[in-house]
Amino acid sequence: MELPQQQELKRSLTMRNLVIFGMITMSPLAPYQVFGSVSQASYGMVPLVYLIGAVLMFFTALSYARFSKDFPSAGSVYTYVGKGINPHVGFLAGWIMLSDYILAPALMCLFSGLWLSGLFPDINIKVLAVVFICITGLINIRGIQLNAKVNTFLFIVQIIALIVFIGFAIKFVFIDGLGFGGFSIQPFFQPEYIDWKFVATASSMILLGFVGFDGISTLSEEVENPQKVVGKATIIALATTAALFLIQSYMASLAHQGYKDLDPDMAMFDIAKEIGGQYFYVAMIIINVIAVGLAVTLNVQSAVSRVLYSMGRDNMIPGSTFLRKIHPKYKTPINAIILSVIVSVIMVLTVDIMTILMLVNFGAVTAFMVLNLSTVIYFYFKKKERGVRGFFFHFLFPFIGFAICAFVWSGFDKTTLIIGFVWLFSGAIIGFIKTKGYKESGFEIKNM
Repeated sequence: MELPQQQELKRSLTMRNLVIFGMITMSPLAPYQVFGSVSQASYGMVPLVYLIGAVLMFFTALSYARFSKDFPSAGSVYTYVGKGINPHVGFLAGWIMLSDYILAPALMCLFSGLWLSGLFPDINIKVLAVVFICITGLINIRGIQLNAKVNTFLFIVQIIALIVFIGFAIKFVFIDGLGFGGFSIQPFFQPEYIDWKFVATASSMILLGFVGFDGISTLSEEVENPQKVVGKATIIALATTAALFLIQSYMASLAHQGYKDLDPDMAMFDIAKEIGGQYFYVAMIIINVIAVGLAVTLNVQSAVSRVLYSMGRDNMIPGSTFLRKIHPKYKTPINAIILSVIVSVIMVLTVDIMTILMLVNFGAVTAFMVLNLSTVIYFYFKKKERGVRGFFFHFLFPFIGFAICAFVWSGFDKTTLIIGFVWLFSGAIIGFIKTKGYKESGFEIKNM
């Protein structure tokens, strides 16, 4: 059966709104989350790891952009894979991506609490995380336009903070002669340490910073002319954010020569103190708490609610009637938002931060692999859109995206794979029940 084409969400977003949404969800200040741990895993070559991550995401972003032209629906990878391969695989891809979207708010808020505890040791990290989750839930219920206004403000704050950090780093390195004392190739290339295992492991660690551009496609039903706007916004957001990641990670690497003494959790903040002093250190902690605890959580929560809404609209998961309800005034998927808030709160209170991080990364990379494969199957083989351009955009580029994702996937440890496959297996059981043993088409089936 065909996917339902009914559009119920309010179209009020612009290209600029989508680009800012994607950049905020990735977070221009994302290196603060993992700089220390990635630096130790990569022998100080954090900029190289971000460059590899940017290439990985670029090919996957091309697949998102291509599908967004044919299927301007809020379902994102769920819809794209459902159309590209078949509805059953689409459901599983959506289920895998849910492990990313629905757990990321809990992860972001726990990060924020962890950082703030550096200033206020007695603060209860979990309570703070719950407060952030509830605040963002209320903003999302009030409508995507309020979300967009909050995004714009928080985006400006992050960019200003980033500019100040780079300014301090330039003075520290090139004027004061500290750190490396000038340009160096070491943060990008140390041949004696580079091998395939290093690249795969380190890349899997920074992937969280790039996850977010894909959330733009979940807003396809809330923007005018999505066939033209969504794909462009996806590429622009990814390219711009990747450039910011490279610049700040390179300047941080130049400012602090060596990596063995870096704190895995607070490395970038410590470097901020080193180049800008105590007040700048405190300011960057507060700004990152706001950027991650509010800005990123706000957008990821928005994205997951749209995926839940889309899957509920197609009767693909238990409680579909509940999930497809739209707020009569604000035109937002209110019940899907409420469910995402509840799940995030439960995760914050019951699961440790590393387990959540593992599952988020597993969900993203696995879903990206399936999406790239779907691009080849749907456009190159089913629609036979070939020729020179078709060969590159419908076969070679998505195949490269698939191969790179598979390579990064190989860097996951055993625990991550076990947790990920348990989640995937639970989705397979739900899909089996909902489709009566996978005999139904997968869409518009009877609700449970």
